[in-house]
Amino acid sequence: MSAPPPPPPPPAAAAARDPVTPEARLGPVTPEPRASGPPSQAQPLLRQETTGEEEGEETGGQGAWGTGTAEQRRRGWGEADEGPGKAGGAEAAGSGTAAGAAGDGRGSGRPLHGWLPRRPPPCCPCAAPLPRSAAHCCHGGTKMAALAYHLGKREINHYFSVRSAKVLALLAVLLLAACHLASRRYRGNDSCEYLLSSGRFLGEKVWQPHSCMMHKYKMSEAKNCLVDKHIAFIGDSRIRQLFYSFVKILNPQFKEEGNKHENIPFEDKTSSVKVDFLWHPEVNGSMKQCIKVWTEWSIKIHNGSDEALSQYKMNITSIAPLLEKLAKTSDVYWVLQDPVYEDLLSESRKMITNEKIEAYNEAAVSILNSSTRNSKSNVKLFSVSKLIAQETIMESLDGLHLPESSRETSAMILMNVYCNKVVKPVDGSCCQPRPPLTLIQKLAACFFTLSIIGYLIFYVIHRNAHRKNKPCTDLESGEEKKNIINTPVSSLEILLQSFCKLGLIMAYFYMCDRANLFMKENKFYTHSSFFIPIIYILVLGVFYNENTKEPKVLNREQTDEWKGWMQLVILIYHISGASTFLPVYMHVRVLVAAYLFQTGYGHFSYFWIKGDFGIHRVCQVLFRLNFLVVVLCIVMDRPYQFYYFVPLVTVWFMVIYVTLALWPQIIQKKANGNCLWHLGLLLKLAFLLLCICFLAYSQGAFEKIFSLWPLSKCFELKGNVYEWWFRWRLDRYVVFHGMLFAFIYLALQRRQILSEGKGEPLFSNKISNFLLFISVVSFLTYSIWASSCKNKAECNELHPSVSVVQIVAFILIRNIPGYARSVYSSFFAWFGKISLELFICQYHIWLAADTRGVLVLIPGNPTLNIIVSTFIFVCVAHEISQITTDLAQILIPKDNPSLFKRLACTVAFFCGLLILSSIQDKSRL
Repeated sequence: MSAPPPPPPPPAAAAARDPVTPEARLGPVTPEPRASGPPSQAQPLLRQETTGEEEGEETGGQGAWGTGTAEQRRRGWGEADEGPGKAGGAEAAGSGTAAGAAGDGRGSGRPLHGWLPRRPPPCCPCAAPLPRSAAHCCHGGTKMAALAYHLGKREINHYFSVRSAKVLALLAVLLLAACHLASRRYRGNDSCEYLLSSGRFLGEKVWQPHSCMMHKYKMSEAKNCLVDKHIAFIGDSRIRQLFYSFVKILNPQFKEEGNKHENIPFEDKTSSVKVDFLWHPEVNGSMKQCIKVWTEWSIKIHNGSDEALSQYKMNITSIAPLLEKLAKTSDVYWVLQDPVYEDLLSESRKMITNEKIEAYNEAAVSILNSSTRNSKSNVKLFSVSKLIAQETIMESLDGLHLPESSRETSAMILMNVYCNKVVKPVDGSCCQPRPPLTLIQKLAACFFTLSIIGYLIFYVIHRNAHRKNKPCTDLESGEEKKNIINTPVSSLEILLQSFCKLGLIMAYFYMCDRANLFMKENKFYTHSSFFIPIIYILVLGVFYNENTKEPKVLNREQTDEWKGWMQLVILIYHISGASTFLPVYMHVRVLVAAYLFQTGYGHFSYFWIKGDFGIHRVCQVLFRLNFLVVVLCIVMDRPYQFYYFVPLVTVWFMVIYVTLALWPQIIQKKANGNCLWHLGLLLKLAFLLLCICFLAYSQGAFEKIFSLWPLSKCFELKGNVYEWWFRWRLDRYVVFHGMLFAFIYLALQRRQILSEGKGEPLFSNKISNFLLFISVVSFLTYSIWASSCKNKAECNELHPSVSVVQIVAFILIRNIPGYARSVYSSFFAWFGKISLELFICQYHIWLAADTRGVLVLIPGNPTLNIIVSTFIFVCVAHEISQITTDLAQILIPKDNPSLFKRLACTVAFFCGLLILSSIQDKSRL
């Protein structure tokens, strides 16, 4: 007699067996021990096991600004951010959120999101898989909304993981690169044509050429570019206006004087620059005799007759060969006639119509372009002035002459056309050739090429071994199961694979910001371009909220969240050009200071509690902070100080380490036995504060220290260390404030003064309410002061001393209420784990021209361009974060003998790099 079939599993259990991402099926699952709690509280049903150091260390996620060994990263966000709760021995599990679970699947433990109530509440007959926060919502729409909310997040992450996102980003890059290559082959590779022929207005007065950046020349730059040059403007009254605007770039005090219908000379004796205006209102024999550069005409003289147009065609046909001959030795630009505003024209000018102007322009274009049969005309058509005039002619006083702002724009375009290839400004990509490869860049290209070839060879050789260990499919369950015997991944394979991927990523960096394959545009700030994206990310951050695993002050999830939303705000700040708006600038300065505050807090907490002053710890921190920057310095040919924040964090880490590691080494365990050690630590901190004050107000001493070789090679920018002194001085106290805050917090926690239970206020109700009120008032007071700030220099002077007010106020507001401390945004926390990579990568593959502009992957559609470039940028940053983690495990061994050998090799590498850099510097002189 056959047994009856087993009953189907309950709905909650079935849901729990379905992992958040397909990659989560790769690991076995075991039951989670039942936790105590009320019957109505949902308990986790399943969790994914992780075995081995490599899998386990990925569970906690990598801290963006910190480092850590496998065990340390398993305990928390990273060593630099290990808070007292984690360092004190409470082990925090990895992120179990929907956003955090999406990953590439390699060595990443992902908790399954199945939840099963121990006993369904009476009002909830259906044991739906809800988290604890929603377990009490048992009635009507509230429960359905909570269920839809969590199921929606699961569906998003089920079909769109980080791995699939990276594949999509790679395909997008290949497609866009192919399109841009085809476009350049079809349209040519000369960005000057874009500058001279097309563009649009950003706002009212800012002109944006089509997909290239225009530099705004200062008087000194213009004189250096045009030294010993002779320039001539030939034409009518409109060309005379352009002449005046051009001359005012060289001499802003030059006045528009002189006879309107005569030649006007200008000469700057300091730079030997001559600029002449030659009055020739029409193209005739007289102009033919005196041609030196480009020309214009007047319709008014011939009363707009058709015979005049025919005569004009004959004259320009005869003059075209002379222009072509002159263009072989000089730059010749033919300015197309600007449109008029016919309603404002006086009676004597009514014959000048836009229809006739267009006829003259078409004649000039057709004749000049056909003046050479089989080659492109050397005479350049300055047609962009016509586009500028179409937008601004309604502001004209007489309907004929353009407003001054339009004339200045046209003059600045001419300056860019000629001077960009001479001055080579960073923010002037129009008309600039691709910079030549340096010796170091060539060597780097060879290294990455060999790495790619080596990995391909390694992959082909070991392909059969991988096939034998390919996961098989269980036909009954439909799930993949690994073979019992697994071939371990060798360190050599991981090394070659990491450098192979890094080489491809660096090629993308170079294409974006050095090879001129992709286009660039200037930034333009508007309030909507900054605040609307802020609202978008705020909504997403609220949508992805989870319960913290450990509700302590500045727990790992909270610090990740903090770093994440700050980094997103900083990215929006950079791409929108919001630095021009002083209130936003001052608030972003606080965000940068908050990163440094966390650096002081995290590193101090680790050293104070762990007492680990070993060389392995130091090497890991320095490697994780500096690896990407060093690679970019080589590939992108930029100095180390260019990526200013990484040198800043690196130096402050070493300051914290030296302060606490020098004799006597004072740690919490020792201080708990004798209170005098607390006094000793305070003396150390006081001495550190004294040194900071001395260097802050003694610029000469600071510059002498960092001007010593080889420090000068790291901290010089444009030949001096002033920029480094300014950056260091701007946030000089905040790291000390972070260390002091950590010391006070750990002391209060040690004496059990704080209540850090889930849902509990941090202090008693009266004290909590009082501190919360003070914090809110302090936070708003700083914002009011920053918003009313009128002078950036004065505000920067006060910023180092007062920024800590808003930082500490935010920490208290975020942590005093128990309900606020018990939840966090997994959306922001995900970005927080890669915040270092996001900060550095933005320089070249999201922004452009070393952050001066915006990268244009899709020209003509700014919104779609931002979406696509942001998607690729985030995927690249995440991949670099994983590469850094893999390389840190291989290149920073735990045993000291091997580590010292690696350090010797590192020193030799940097010595060679310094020698090659010196050779390059001499060759550039």
